[in-house]
Order: sequence, then structure tokens, then C-alpha cells
Amino acid sequence: MHDAPLMLCAGEALTDLIDQGDERWVSRVGGSVWNVSRALAALGEPTAFAGAVSRDRFGDALWNASEAGGLDMRLMQRVRRSPLLAIVERGEPPSYFFVGDDAADLHFDVEALPGGWSKALRWAHFGGISLARQPLADRLVALAEQLKAQGVAISYDPNYRNLMDERYTPTLKRMAALADLIKVSDDDLRGLFPGIAVDEALRQLRAMAPQALCLLTRAGEGASLFRGSERCDALAPKVDVVDTVGAGDASAAGLLYSLSRHAGRPLQAHLHAALAAGSAACLQAGATPPSLETMNRLFEQLEAGLAA
Repeated sequence: MHDAPLMLCAGEALTDLIDQGDERWVSRVGGSVWNVSRALAALGEPTAFAGAVSRDRFGDALWNASEAGGLDMRLMQRVRRSPLLAIVERGEPPSYFFVGDDAADLHFDVEALPGGWSKALRWAHFGGISLARQPLADRLVALAEQLKAQGVAISYDPNYRNLMDERYTPTLKRMAALADLIKVSDDDLRGLFPGIAVDEALRQLRAMAPQALCLLTRAGEGASLFRGSERCDALAPKVDVVDTVGAGDASAAGLLYSLSRHAGRPLQAHLHAALAAGSAACLQAGATPPSLETMNRLFEQLEAGLAA
């Protein structure tokens, strides 16, 4: 496969239908894994999204946004099935549900991917609700195992949603065991480990993946990055926040970019890259990918503060 991608994001692309009040709704392209792919492409990484979308206006919007965002389109599939929809009834506190019992995403066919597509991969990112929707979840875990065996580094963001009940636990354990990087928020930990304090939930998660880097984000309270017994902490750079939607996905992309392009950086600098990308994504409405210029400017601010 000519010019095979260096980064892969495999999972769900979906449409958010957001209540605007008075029975008015607006649609927005999204999906955690797809958001990460678009952010990586915006940062200049040759990135492919592997997943299936519908052949209708919602699928058209996702396909067109993927093309416009510079994604490698050769691993994205279109099928004649209904779209996967996230119905967002309220933002804060969140109230949402998913529509798509036999939607397009579930019909992603790993066997139909073109020959040689994975030969240049450095990283493959998995997570989101795609790993809680069968039979897609089993296909994606098997793909992660296959890529890991090829020497591809695996990134995993559970991105907890309310359909991840006790049936998700085996997938959580399998993906954590494969992961070279786990990105998780404090809210994710509360959902994945109900009734357990965040610090203990993090300890249990890291015990499943002692080899992995672990990025913990805590909204306005900053973030921490762990590697073995090493830990660093930082607050996000101060920006005029327009919208926090997609900030977590952007932070995952920023960290992957830093690990791919600047592998020799200290742990603190990798954390700064993640926070810079997440903050850069907050400067525009919706899950808008961060620009490399803005990310680098915020990164330098954080690095300068460390040196001061």
C-alpha cells in the first residue's frame, strides 16, 4: 500500500444530535476515536481512521469532514445501514443515549482492509463506545492484538459512557494488557470502577497495565502522567475557553504526537504536549481539532513556566 499511514484510529464515528430547546436539534460530527484521528491529522501526522459509516446525510457529513481534515480515507468504509446517533438531551449534567442497534459502525470489516495497510504504523488508538458494541468490539480487540504482535504501539482511551456496564470489564482488562498508553479521566474512573475512590480506581487500572504510560486528566484541575514509579503533574495553560467538547480527545492526540515525533522528551514535556493540545481545542466551538501552531505556542508557555 503506497504511503501507508503512520497512525491509526479504529472505532466509531457518529453523529451527535444536540437538543437546542423548543424541539430544535442540531447535528454535529463526532465520536471519540474519530475525534482523535482528526486531531492527529491536524497536527500533521499521516493518520487513517478505520471504521464504517452510513450511506446517508449523516454518513456524508462524516466522510466529507474526514476528507477535509486530511485523513487517509482508504480504511474508512461505507455500508447501507442506519447511522449511529448520540442523542444529547442535556449537556451539564450530561444526559444522553445512543441509537443504532444495527448501525453502520457494527459492520466494519477488518478483512476488507487493503493489503499492506499496516506496514508503516507506529501507533494504533482504540477506545470509546466502539469497544462496548458487539460484534464490533471483539473485532477491534482482535485487531489490536494483531497489531501489537507486529510491533505497533497501542493507545487506549476507555472514554466511559453509560452503556459500559459489568459486561465491559473483560474488554477493559484485555485492552489494558495490550496498551502502551492509557488515557483516562477522573470521570472515566468513577464510571468504570463504581463506588471506588479515584486514586484506588487508578491503582487498579494501572495494575492491569504496569508497562503502560498512563495519562490522567482532571478537567480544570490539570493532569498527571505516570510511567512506572515516575509521576509528573501540571495545570493546563490558561486560555479563553469557547467549548470543552473534544478536549480530552485532543489531549490524547497531543500526547501521541509528542511520543511519535519527540520520543526522547522528558515525561513532563510529554504531559505539557497533551495539555497544550487539549487547551488548543477549547478555543473553538465543537470538537474542533487543535492547530499545530497553537499547540506549540501553548506548549512553549508551559515549558517556560517550568523553567521559571
